[in-house]
Amino acid sequence: MSLLLAVWALLLARSRRKHVRRGRDLSAEAQAANSRTQAAEGRARTEVQNRQTAESRMKEVNTREAELLDEVRHLVSERLPALALHLISSHYPVPGLLHKNLAGSEAAQLLDALTDAVSDIVLKERRRIDAAARAALRGATQESQALSYRLQTNIVGLQHEFSAPPRLTQSLLESDHLNEQNLRLTQKSAIVCGGWPGHVRKDTYVSEVVSGASSRLRGFDRINIVSRLGLSNIGVVGRAAEPVAVVCAELMANALEHSRDDLMVDVSLFQTGNGSVCITIDDAGKGMTSEALARGRGLISGEQQEVMLLELGDPPSMGFAAIGRLVADYGLHVSIDTSSPYGGVRAVVSVPENLLTSIDENATPPSVMAPQPAVAPQAHKRPSTADSPAHSPAPAHSPAPTAAAELPQRRRRFSATATPDDAAAVAPRPLDPENTGAIWSDFQSGLTNGRSVTDSE
Repeated sequence: MSLLLAVWALLLARSRRKHVRRGRDLSAEAQAANSRTQAAEGRARTEVQNRQTAESRMKEVNTREAELLDEVRHLVSERLPALALHLISSHYPVPGLLHKNLAGSEAAQLLDALTDAVSDIVLKERRRIDAAARAALRGATQESQALSYRLQTNIVGLQHEFSAPPRLTQSLLESDHLNEQNLRLTQKSAIVCGGWPGHVRKDTYVSEVVSGASSRLRGFDRINIVSRLGLSNIGVVGRAAEPVAVVCAELMANALEHSRDDLMVDVSLFQTGNGSVCITIDDAGKGMTSEALARGRGLISGEQQEVMLLELGDPPSMGFAAIGRLVADYGLHVSIDTSSPYGGVRAVVSVPENLLTSIDENATPPSVMAPQPAVAPQAHKRPSTADSPAHSPAPAHSPAPTAAAELPQRRRRFSATATPDDAAAVAPRPLDPENTGAIWSDFQSGLTNGRSVTDSE
């Protein structure tokens, strides 16, 4: 029995060890299976996450692609046409990006670089075309100017024919005035295109320069010129006489154009304390808008090195552009503002001292057409006790003496050989009666028959 019990105990122990070992194997297999299951679930979750990530990336790519396509369409349909208008006038705004979230991205930088490149290409091509147009116009205007000057010389020669009947003389005067207007328009175009004024003068009185500029305009009879120059022998040097005349003519033409036909344009000449001569032009027209005023100031300042014809409108208004080029070339100063005492626009032309000169009135007498200097009002002397009727019986109709109480008057400078009595009497300088009468008759005829419709700029 003991032996059997020992054998049975041994077998039982071996069986227990076997079951324990098998249980361990089963537990290991279960853990391994559980690990494999967890790994499979992890791989499944990773696959799901990867699939979701791929789907989100695909959606993001599709969204970005759609945004880029929208930006390209926006660039073609909105931004580039607006850029073309902006290059013509800065008042047209250029739209930005359609999708703000693209700001700062590489795509946005490429789109901006494209607009910059298109802008540069358009400006270069526009300058090339404008330069070709200005060259062609400059050549045409130079030939037209030469022909107009020849025609003017022929008309002036015919005007001096004393045998011409009055009707023919009147027709010659009208033809001369029409040729002057055509010459002004041609001259203005030539200056804007880079040409020179086309006319060389000698030293000319300031008053004659201004009056000659007014004679080039339709409606010249509406221009009232008053000279307040202290010295009547002030002139403009020859090289600047024609440019000053062109500037004054364009400003007076602008004043006539923007005022009614029954309104006058006042032109005043005076000398400032620094030696320059100022020419003020006041009109009673409708004035200028702030936008037009700012644009006009920019053109006449002479700071714009190159003004393209395409920027001057259709048809181009070349008056202010011509003034700006002359200001830059000759050192003049021109300003415009809305402070005219008549409610319109005031333009001021300042001729610096280095462009002024003194002209010998005996060697070169001023034209009878030039405006006389304004005379200060005279104050009559009150009768004193010594001049009373009790001490000095004088006729009741005789005027009281005023020589001692006269205010200083601005007179033309006479020669040094003139006597004090002649200077005090302000006697006019002797002129040729026949020549003066003929010139004044021609001027009166032209004044009577001048047209009142002004020419546009």
